[in-house]
Amino acid sequence: MLWTPELADWLEDAPWPATKEELLDYANRTGAPFQVIENLQELSDDEEEVFDSIEDIWPEAANHDTMFFDEDNEEY
Repeated sequence: MLWTPELADWLEDAPWPATKEELLDYANRTGAPFQVIENLQELSDDEEEVFDSIEDIWPEAANHDTMFFDEDNEEY
């Protein structure tokens, strides 16, 4: 599963909390890239599992604003 901030942004307005099927439906309806749909398909098939936010799917998302080096600020 490969997530990037750009891919995760496709789920920003998803109907959180949501099941895997709800997220897949949302991604398909909004025209999300194939990689987003493929990532969602790799989630657990437990129909009762509910994800509260993108961080439940991609824990690093909480830090995605600080993942890239800021040349002007020279901080991470």
